[in-house]
Amino acid sequence: MTEIINSIKNIAIEISEAIKTKDTGKVDSQNASGDIQVKLDVISDEIVEKHLMNVSSIIEIISEEKSEPVIINNYGEYYIAYDPLDGSSLIDVDLSVGSIFGIYKGGYSGENIVAAVYVVYGPRVEMVVARNTVELFRLNEKTGDFDFVKELRLNEKGKILAPGGTQKEWYPFHKEMIDNLFKEGYRLRYSGGMVPDLHQILLKGGGLFAYPATNDKPKGKLRKLFEVFPFAYVYNKAGGLAVDGFKSLLELDSQNYHDTTPCFFGSNYEITKVLQTYERAKQ
Repeated sequence: MTEIINSIKNIAIEISEAIKTKDTGKVDSQNASGDIQVKLDVISDEIVEKHLMNVSSIIEIISEEKSEPVIINNYGEYYIAYDPLDGSSLIDVDLSVGSIFGIYKGGYSGENIVAAVYVVYGPRVEMVVARNTVELFRLNEKTGDFDFVKELRLNEKGKILAPGGTQKEWYPFHKEMIDNLFKEGYRLRYSGGMVPDLHQILLKGGGLFAYPATNDKPKGKLRKLFEVFPFAYVYNKAGGLAVDGFKSLLELDSQNYHDTTPCFFGSNYEITKVLQTYERAKQ
């Protein structure tokens, strides 16, 4: 596991440099999930694969940018699912973006994830590692290493609300729930980037990130293996909860590498509100 974490540190440094210097234009292709790629998606994916190919404890890796996994070592122990550059369309307007890594043992499913790492590329480069605890590290530009900052824990109740999805496609009961949270005094903090938005909630002590089922996307938009399961693991280990509206996200299976799901991440108070709302709507 240590070798994997160290490789991700090197990946983060190289991707950070690529963001500063490489072309942010689009390419004439889509990734395996159907998203239009920018050049940095392709470059970042190549960087990740280059580094992880040298880690002997990894059996295989699967990228959000690819349709099939890449075999590393048949005698390895871990499966890695990753999004090399989440939110890449935000780079040309200079907003924060990130990389997400889910580390699985025994195959790709919510119950098999054993660690998660994400990196935020913003004014500072920060990395969060979730194993038994959730730890924040920050890149020291002088030494080229990541310094430990602190352990992260969510409060019982937060103040931040990050509601995703096209609002005109929200189901009425979901809109009512979000409106009621705003009436309680929650503040809107939504950039359109999953990594920085969830990072802010985590560092500010709590709140709710919601990307629900909608009329146009009844199975949600965010991908289980690459985005949802890793952040569900992070939030659970930080003392929060992560659900699909009815049950824990880590209870979900995945039939296809690019399966999506509705998802909600937050403190206990907000997720309890979500579960109550969705249970009433089902009746």
